[in-house]
Amino acid sequence: MIKREYGYGYIPKYHGDIKNLEEVYLNNKRNSFFIAQDKDENIIGTLAIREYDREFEQFNNLYCRDSTASIWRAFVDENYRRLGIASALVNEAEKFSKNTRYKKIYLHTHKNVDGALEFWKSLDYNITLDTDNHLQTVHMEKNISNVLGNIDSNIKDSIAYI
Repeated sequence: MIKREYGYGYIPKYHGDIKNLEEVYLNNKRNSFFIAQDKDENIIGTLAIREYDREFEQFNNLYCRDSTASIWRAFVDENYRRLGIASALVNEAEKFSKNTRYKKIYLHTHKNVDGALEFWKSLDYNITLDTDNHLQTVHMEKNISNVLGNIDSNIKDSIAYI
């Protein structure tokens, strides 16, 4: 899936959490992993939230573990896109983050992922740095002090914490 969506395969440095879901997301109360399921309980979407743990030189004084969460593993099956599932997952992650006492959420996305940048902007994430690198990485953030969280109840029923 990583290769199909992003054009490159599994890289342990960047994807190690995938093989260690329990350690990274389930055994740390400040982290969580959300899934969306269809009526047959097939996983159709995912989104993870965890303490900010990157060491980007550009952000040395901007983010810290105590006050910044970061979004990871945002994915919706191509057959279920544009139905509000990703927005519902983000909404749940934002509420979790606020309840966990984070003040902002960091994420990075890529301009070459169809619709990704527009999606995050539509949810009030602001660009902090456009690296203009070969991966077309864009860093973004959102202050979550005002997050309330309203989503369609039909979609909300398909979201689960793990």
